Amino acid sequence: MTFLKPADHELAEAFLGNGHVVHSAEDRQGLNRIRTRAAELAAGHLGADVPADIGGFLNAIHETVGVETLNALRLAVFNGLNKEEWFRPTYFSLARTTIESLVGNELCMQRRLNLSIQMPDDDSSLLPVHADVWDGDSPFEVVLWVPLVDCFDTKAMYLLRPGKNRVVQENLSKFGDGNAEDIFEAIADDVEFIKISYGEVMVFSQTLMHGNRVNRVPETRWSMNCRFKSVMSPFADKKLGEFFEPITLRAATRMGLDYKLPE
Repeated sequence: MTFLKPADHELAEAFLGNGHVVHSAEDRQGLNRIRTRAAELAAGHLGADVPADIGGFLNAIHETVGVETLNALRLAVFNGLNKEEWFRPTYFSLARTTIESLVGNELCMQRRLNLSIQMPDDDSSLLPVHADVWDGDSPFEVVLWVPLVDCFDTKAMYLLRPGKNRVVQENLSKFGDGNAEDIFEAIADDVEFIKISYGEVMVFSQTLMHGNRVNRVPETRWSMNCRFKSVMSPFADKKLGEFFEPITLRAATRMGLDYKLPE
């Protein structure tokens, strides 16, 4: 027997089997607002007008920006978005039902959301193969990954599915004299580059090995990511109040946290 609703049970099985789920954004209007604001900030940084074709503008940003000025552009958009009061609640709304089903309804959220821009043939923006839990993240976290353009082939990120991931991580000590590239070569035939279109979002477990490669697609990738976890699950190095902020504490929990036994 299960206490989960059928839809929650089906989602859980898909997540446990694949390590990720991809679905349409639950708030398409909110997603459009985020992408439009990102384009406005990028255009403002470049001293240009926002074109009518926002997707085309973002995909072709490498025709305007060079590798040496890319990070300045990224920081301008990153800082501008994170200053907007509506930004984090809107980002959460893109997958609220999914996150609550997979993680719980008393959540904490990363305080500042990340932005990645990966131009074609640029090897300076690579994220070597890794799992976030290797670097101080809790295994109870999930990542909400949101593309602002269509992502496919090497323009996308890759994941290693749970079964193979488990085997490789159990034998990771064998790579003690190697580096991240040696690990990738060992899993290259098994990783999955996630095809995900604008309008879709992905929730994945950062216990899985993942990363990106040199983007050989003649378009620039724009994507955002943010971590969520249950307030009640164990934290690792990234603590509540520092890296995370509670966003959906329920009344009974708030009352319980405030309660003090009499002397």
